Amino acid sequence: MNISAPAEGLAAEPKTLVESAYRALRRDIIEGRLAPGEKLRVEHLKDNYGVGAGTLREALSLLISDALVVSQGQRGFRVAPVSLEDFEDITQTRVMLECDALRQSIAMGDDAWEASLLAAFHRLAKAEEKRIGSEDREEWEERNRIFHEVLIAACPSRWLKHFLSILYQQAERYRRMSLYLQPIPRDIHVEHEALLHAAMNRDADKAADILSEHIRLTFRSVQAIQADQQSDKRQA
Repeated sequence: MNISAPAEGLAAEPKTLVESAYRALRRDIIEGRLAPGEKLRVEHLKDNYGVGAGTLREALSLLISDALVVSQGQRGFRVAPVSLEDFEDITQTRVMLECDALRQSIAMGDDAWEASLLAAFHRLAKAEEKRIGSEDREEWEERNRIFHEVLIAACPSRWLKHFLSILYQQAERYRRMSLYLQPIPRDIHVEHEALLHAAMNRDADKAADILSEHIRLTFRSVQAIQADQQSDKRQA
């Protein structure tokens, strides 16, 4: 992960047709408009996204690298499936790596890191206020990502941050599901605020504990959604 996004927390404009198609497809996969396991027919989708077949295939190849799309050889492409087992694996690995990265970041972070962290939290809190009662969650999603990136930005390991960026992307489909359906009560703003204070106070043990619980709560939310769905099927 890095903190190269613009200061206002908005993603840069795509520079090529491939990048534009990639972003649009990625958004539709993450938000569930393209369902897990759905076949992605290039001849149909190219018109929906306003690009040629070659451009769309390049975008789908990038999404394979993100593990959001799977290739079936001569049978084309499908949206990668989701499962509770997969998300549990993502969660456990993310807790292990991100808590270690946070500890290193707290140990190495300077005044500039503290200032960036305060600014990222402030922008996230503003987006949180606008998110309440609104269907538009894109700004909050982007600022939430940046807040988590800034938390570990002072960690010196670029590989650790790279692997965490992959895990964060993989968790995004599941996290959005838990946030939108809200199967268990939680105050994410309070969770982020506690994480901020622990990091600013240089209390690495407390910060790691808060971060671990913060990440695991999302898994438990998805777990509750699946339990509710299974219950509904039994009652149907």
